[in-house]
Amino acid sequence: MHRYLLALGLAALPATAHAQDAKAVFIDANGQEAGTAVLTPTPSGVLIQIEATGLPQNQWVAFHIHETGSCDHNTGHESAGGHFNPSDAPHGILSDGGPHAGDMPNVWADAEGTARAQVFNPLVTLAEGTNAIKGRALMIHAGPDDYSTQPTGGAGDRLACAVIE
Repeated sequence: MHRYLLALGLAALPATAHAQDAKAVFIDANGQEAGTAVLTPTPSGVLIQIEATGLPQNQWVAFHIHETGSCDHNTGHESAGGHFNPSDAPHGILSDGGPHAGDMPNVWADAEGTARAQVFNPLVTLAEGTNAIKGRALMIHAGPDDYSTQPTGGAGDRLACAVIE
């Protein structure tokens, strides 16, 4: 069984960037900047640190990796394609045979609609191999992922999209 580690914080996250890190800037449905992500490669996966604003208040929202590095707000971020799934596994950590590489835990948006989280994804690499995510997109959805509904977890609209650079 694959494990995801999630740590939430209420204060601003430290800006600890390493030379090999990747960055991403979230764009909201109106084309405005809505936050950032720093992705750090590790020997066993990628640590993703996010801060995003303009989200639904006081609720869990889905957080995924999508297959295409395109965040066109004019298409509701549909340009990012589906979830990144190089192994063609079922969606969801509760699904038999899941999760796939783009699946990650929900993140909490606080009373101001801001999500701050650190998520570790052991199913991806940053820049090398079949499961590399550099050049793909991070996506925050309008609702929580139920971790089993195919193919998206019933997560709802795409609210914020960020190309991993």
